[in-house]
Amino acid sequence: MSRFPTEVVYELGRAGWRVGRRRLEQAESWAKEVSDHTSPDGHRHSVFPAALEAWSEFGGLRIAVEGPGAAVARRPFRIDPTTGLHLTRTLADVGRSIGTNLCPLGEEDDGVGYLAIDPSGRVFGIDHTGEWFLGDGVDAGLTTLILGTAPARIREDGTW
Repeated sequence: MSRFPTEVVYELGRAGWRVGRRRLEQAESWAKEVSDHTSPDGHRHSVFPAALEAWSEFGGLRIAVEGPGAAVARRPFRIDPTTGLHLTRTLADVGRSIGTNLCPLGEEDDGVGYLAIDPSGRVFGIDHTGEWFLGDGVDAGLTTLILGTAPARIREDGTW
């Protein structure tokens, strides 16, 4: 049994992913850059093992999906935490509202939206329309993005 649906495996493969892919050196470099970053108002990102694992396996991939998805339009995205360095305050605020810490994971549509991950590996999206729960793990989050299935909106009380 595959970790991903066939279409997801295809799109990940087109982007350069394969089973067993590990870019630990790049992931550790990003971890240092992300953890060392301090915003002008003193906020810092949290970095945790789930983020490092996601960056190691999927970091640097640019997934070029577009057009209609199963429920919502699909947008290209890439896994690169440095795209969210400037989101220290935003990720801290969203994390506080949902009761967890968040770390940058990547971006959607060249910065129209951003991806974040929490310590348990759950994936979230943040864009001009709100905050979204994309999946209980990186695999589920990537599947949501690639297939265009409907993410769950995070409500004001932090639930989804």
